[in-house]
Amino acid sequence: MIKKLMLAVAALVASTGIAFAQVDVNKADAAALDGVKGVGPSMSKMILDERAKGEFKDWADFQDRIKGVKGKKAMKLSEAGLTVNGKPMEAAAAKPAKDKTAAKTDKKAAPAEQKAAM
Repeated sequence: MIKKLMLAVAALVASTGIAFAQVDVNKADAAALDGVKGVGPSMSKMILDERAKGEFKDWADFQDRIKGVKGKKAMKLSEAGLTVNGKPMEAAAAKPAKDKTAAKTDKKAAPAEQKAAM
């Protein structure tokens, strides 16, 4: 009984690893695309329709042609295993994060400078 339970747990762990397999938008069918977290039937149809017009060249091309996929969404899809021409999206290609600490210090410095000018 314990052996069967351990075998079932091992199978579950192994199948979870499959969910993170790389799926290339230029080669995958609808089922494979639907298997990527964040891609549903409507997005996979959109991907297949656009791919019929020509393969995606890179992530920028993919983002231009697929409605609703921009910086953050594209990064999440890449992290979930989606690739374009076998390449994941590079972090540098994503929209750069704003430096919140610099903005806070600028706001604090401005009133102090204004008082000094008076």
